[in-house]
Order: sequence, then structure tokens, then C-alpha cells
Amino acid sequence: MTSGPDHNDGLRGRTALVTGGASGIGRACVLALAGAGAEVHVVDRSGDAAEEVAASVGGHAHVVDLADQASVDALPAEVDVLVNNAGIQHVAPLHEFPVERFDLIQRVMVTAPFLLMRRCLPHMYAREWGRIVNISSVHGLRASAYKAAYVAAKHAVEGLSKVAAVEGAPHGVTSNCVSPGYVRTPLVEAQIADQAAAHGIDPDEVVEQVLLDRAPIRRLIAPEDVADLVLWLCGRHAAHVTGASLPVDGGWTAN
Repeated sequence: MTSGPDHNDGLRGRTALVTGGASGIGRACVLALAGAGAEVHVVDRSGDAAEEVAASVGGHAHVVDLADQASVDALPAEVDVLVNNAGIQHVAPLHEFPVERFDLIQRVMVTAPFLLMRRCLPHMYAREWGRIVNISSVHGLRASAYKAAYVAAKHAVEGLSKVAAVEGAPHGVTSNCVSPGYVRTPLVEAQIADQAAAHGIDPDEVVEQVLLDRAPIRRLIAPEDVADLVLWLCGRHAAHVTGASLPVDGGWTAN
């Protein structure tokens, strides 16, 4: 069996692909994986940002609409570390939730990860080593009102990740979810602004009173903290960690 990297060896000789890699958690993952020696493919719908991040690590940029299957099927298949990170959000009561928006979120956050796993697993199986890390969410473990599509998608990717773990185990492939609480990303920053306007309160009060109301540690998580856990899951020391969902949520799901 091909031995995987440990904490000291890094990821030299490995190829990684990160979706939503141009900003937020995805960008932090790109930097962490590249810093450990991996050759990284940065996948994002924002071309300029993807090119900039890829150039900074000597990687490769792919401007892709993950809702389009043909575009996903054109991405590299020879990938050792797959990080499914890309996500979008829409907030509305379930009975008013736009059907087309619900469908789009499932295509980007469930179908695209499925297609990428399906595409990359034969290479991982052939090398007898692979790491799939799905950036889930506390909303893959718990629900919040008005986020029907996002909660449904994150619950789905948690199940998909477990299937990949069970099937991949005989081939040296692990599959796990990292499930953050509220991370300081462009997606969350937009939510803070929207909530501040809706409630007529200061953005700092939104963080304290709305977003982190259930979290014992009342501060937003840094993207780098999530990326560190993603990198940890790629090490030899994590070879028996598979089919798991690891919360990075300041105690949100415990409270």
C-alpha cells in the first residue's frame, strides 16, 4: 500500500482540488494544503480571485459553475485530496422558498460533490490512498429556521460522506466532514449585514445576539482554524478517522 503523509512528511507528491477555493474557508484550505507541499487546483466561479490564489501557491485555477455537470466533469480526475467546500445560501420561510433556488443549492452543494467523488475515486483507489474532506456545517447536524435548502444540502453531504467512507475504506481512502459554526467568510459577512438591516441593530450585536446566541465561545471562527483541521485529516495519524463529522463550532452543537 502507498503510504500517506504524516504531520512531518506533508503532502509532497500529492494533488489536491478545492472547490470554492478563491475565498474564505476554501482559500485557507488552498494555502494550508499548498504549504504542506501539495499541488493544488483552485476551483471557483470567480475567475480573477481563483487566478490570484492559484498563482500565489503555484497552483492551477479553474473557473467553473458547479451547477453545470459538464463543467464539473471537465475538472481533473487525478486528485489525491478532494475538498468539497463551495456553498451558497438563501434565507426564506420554507413555504415561500423559491423552488429554483432550492434546486440550485442542491446542485452546487450535493450533486457537485457527488460528481467530484465519482470522478476522483478511481484515481484514489488505484493509488491506494486518498482523502475526501467535505466542508459541512453545524447545519449538517442541526437545523435553523429559514434555511431549508442549505440545511437539506448539508445533511445530504454528511450522508454522502459516510457512504464514501464505507466504500473507500478497503482502498485506503478516508472521507470525513468538517462542520464549522459561523466562520468569518464573505458568505457570513453578507448575512451579518442583512441581519443588521433586518433587526435594526449594529453588526457586532448581530454576531453576539443572533449568530452566536447558542455558542458558548462567542466569537467568529477564523477560516485558518477550519483549514488546519482539513490538513490534519490528511495525515497518517488520521488514517483511522473516517465517516466522521468533526464540529468546529465553539460548542454550538453541544448547547
